[in-house]
Amino acid sequence: MIKAGIIGGSGYTGGELIRILLNHSEVEIDFVFSTTRAGKRVSTAHPDLLGLTSLEFTGTVNLSIDVVFLCLGHGNSTQFLKEHQFSGDTRIIDLSNDFRLQADAILNGKKFVYGLPELKKVEIQKAKHIANPGCFATAIQLALLPLAQSNLLQNDVHINAMTGSTGAGVSPSATSHFSWRNNNISWYRPFTHQHLGEINESLHSFGNSIGELFFLPNRGNFTRGILATAYTPFEGSEDEAIALYQNFYADAVFTHVASNPIHLKQVVNTNQCHIHLHKHKNTLLITSAIDNLLKGASGQAVQNMNLMFGFQEDLGLQLKAGVF
Repeated sequence: MIKAGIIGGSGYTGGELIRILLNHSEVEIDFVFSTTRAGKRVSTAHPDLLGLTSLEFTGTVNLSIDVVFLCLGHGNSTQFLKEHQFSGDTRIIDLSNDFRLQADAILNGKKFVYGLPELKKVEIQKAKHIANPGCFATAIQLALLPLAQSNLLQNDVHINAMTGSTGAGVSPSATSHFSWRNNNISWYRPFTHQHLGEINESLHSFGNSIGELFFLPNRGNFTRGILATAYTPFEGSEDEAIALYQNFYADAVFTHVASNPIHLKQVVNTNQCHIHLHKHKNTLLITSAIDNLLKGASGQAVQNMNLMFGFQEDLGLQLKAGVF
């Protein structure tokens, strides 16, 4: 078994990592680091883990750990790694946006591989350091990668995606507390969302021409999940589009093309991405759905860990949604 450490374990992504790793047959959690809760039981921050673990938060870090997950706020991972020099054998999986872009991928000689398994599985298997993709970025890339590879994204793409309130993090804010979020929907950061950078880099990685992405993110009045829709001109038939996507994801453990229209509940609490295709006249509509905390964060981080250590890719991630 390998030993894992979690930095920033009191937030949503840290809690999901603990839940997954407690049931992972090849991993033992060595420590869960928190600057604000050291000495307290993990279940005080994550009451869903009451009775499942006696782990306590710690204020010390094991620098010789086999793998460490950084669940820190954006911009904080860089500073943490400058202050804590992990062993050369320690695998690092960062869940922030600090190292996702190619221009930011190297820190103190450590090169971070962008951790989208459906795109970079071979590179991830060889990597020591991973930049875990963003949640919106995961849903949107999985919706568009087959078209990008086949040089079918030369026209503009219009994207609308809605996320649950957990995407804003555990700290309450003006747009995440119950009385504002409940029975409410709103957009934010229209056409300028920070995930567009990593999305564009991945879509351009095939060397083909890509049209402009017009991305409108929305806040949903639910807690978990992302439902994304994208549409762009497409000259082929719907059946040809379905075959294209099925071929692209033929070896993908968690990404599946659905024959019927999809909804959010079928992926929430899983590491799955479900995709549906619909052709209207000369326009192809692509719908993708993920759980923002799992396939969009902690589940994908464990998927990357499995690939890095040569484990079965879906080990510890065989989770089922509750659809009613």
